[in-house]
Order: sequence, then C-alpha cells, then structure tokens
Amino acid sequence: MKQVKQLVRYSLLLALSAFSAGAYAVDCNKPNTQADMNQCAAEDLNKADGELNQLYIALRSQLNVPQQNQIRDVQLAWIKYRDLSCRFESAHSAGGSAQGMVLQYCLTEKTKARAKELKSQLSCGEGDISCVK
Repeated sequence: MKQVKQLVRYSLLLALSAFSAGAYAVDCNKPNTQADMNQCAAEDLNKADGELNQLYIALRSQLNVPQQNQIRDVQLAWIKYRDLSCRFESAHSAGGSAQGMVLQYCLTEKTKARAKELKSQLSCGEGDISCVK
C-alpha cells in the first residue's frame, strides 16, 4: 500500500509540476489562457485520481490477503504503465506550453478507465466468475 501511495504521489507531482497554480480561481468551463487550461487539467486529474484511490481501497478491503497483495502489484504495474504510456503519448508536445495539459489529459483518461475497471469489480453480481471477490 505504501508503494502505491508513493507512486500515486509521484504521478501527481509529475502532473502538477507542469503548471504553476495561480492566485485566482479559474473558471474551467471557460479557461482563458494555457495556464488556466493546465490548471483545469490538473484539477480533473486530481479528481479522477481521488476516485480511483477510493475504489482501490474499497476493493482491496473486500479481498483476502493473497488477493490484496495481487491487486497491489497490479496497481503498481498499472501506474507505471499509465505514466510511461502518457509520457510517450504526450512527447509530441514536449517543450510547448500545452505539454502539461496534454500529459494530464492522458493521465486523467487512463485513470478514469482504470476506475471503471475497479468499479466493475466492486459491483459484480453473485456468481459472476469474472470477478475476484
């Protein structure tokens, strides 16, 4: 669990390092500048990451110890995959002002997809053999 939290923090720091927070509230429905767009992308990532963490903790709490160890290992591998994949997918914007936003958008989309996977594991019906619990 400690490793997962460290990797999650690393991922967030990577994503958040791409922008500097302004001293004003940004209307993410109508961002005016690239910095605003970067900030809104970071907020979306934080929200998605928070949901993912809640789902991970909820699922893990329903598993036996060997399964808890397995899901931890899967999650660590998934975080590494997500981060490497998004760095690759955002490489075309390297050095540009939109690089942080592009990276964060990718991280957010992959995080939402992973959250959907974990949510499906939590809501399995009795007898569903595709579920771990």
